[in-house]
Amino acid sequence: MVCPLSELTQNPQRRRRGDAVLDTAVHTLILVFCVLCLIPFIVAVSASFSSERTLLREGYSLLPVAFTTAAYDMLFSTRQIVDSYKVSLFVTVFGTVLSMVVTAMMAYPLSVKKLRYRGAISFFAYFTMLFNGGLVPTYMLISKYLGMRDTLWCMIIPVLVNPWNLFLLRNFFSAIPGELHESARIDGANDVRILWQIILPVSLPALATVSLFYAVAYWNQWFNAMLYIEDASKFPLQYLIMKMLRNIELLKQMSSQAGFAVDMSALPTTTTKMATAMVTIGPIIIAYPFAQKYFTSGLIVGSVKG
Repeated sequence: MVCPLSELTQNPQRRRRGDAVLDTAVHTLILVFCVLCLIPFIVAVSASFSSERTLLREGYSLLPVAFTTAAYDMLFSTRQIVDSYKVSLFVTVFGTVLSMVVTAMMAYPLSVKKLRYRGAISFFAYFTMLFNGGLVPTYMLISKYLGMRDTLWCMIIPVLVNPWNLFLLRNFFSAIPGELHESARIDGANDVRILWQIILPVSLPALATVSLFYAVAYWNQWFNAMLYIEDASKFPLQYLIMKMLRNIELLKQMSSQAGFAVDMSALPTTTTKMATAMVTIGPIIIAYPFAQKYFTSGLIVGSVKG
């Protein structure tokens, strides 16, 4: 009796046919999964260009129902949203660059095993992931003692270093062969030169991964703006849109409770939410493909060793 495995091994043509069938099945499964992930995005885009009244009556579809740009007209009806877009872009770009510089300069020493008090410093960083000072002390520190109230710094400095990103980058640096460090030291390089000319160039996967995490966090930030920003010209995009949506909801509730004769069903509420999603995720969708090829490898390598 011939074992099926040995028969498959002795028959290369049959093995190639089996591999082709397996590849086809895997690619088909991945394609179906991609389509399932893409359908909600297409539905959201379609809803953002649909009429509010028709959307509530007929529901969501892959194509716009009673095509209109009323939701986008409402979003871009004022100059303030353009200014808020600039604020969010500035905070995201400048904050990500500054966070990466500080995180890399902190992660590299922690990856060196000869560093004194390495464990204690790592514990202090880890401790902030479990506990914080609370909202009231944090508010007093930022607004009164640091003087960052009503400035863009209040959306950058308090979240400058994320401990999880710090440990991810530290683990990646620890996985780099120590021979690179030793050869550079023999050539007379100091730690700063080793970091900027040797470690960072070979750490592009980890840098791209952590940069993407920081960029998404800065782009979606609105809570600090709600606490510390009073000047409307300094509102980030997410906070401004949240205020607009709340005002629309409040207007509809007041009209229904007061019994106004105005028909509020045509006011773009749901469609505005969909248009908001399209406007806010635009830069992230543009930036993600450039970091995608580094994202998986950086996340896996940085999370294995440590």
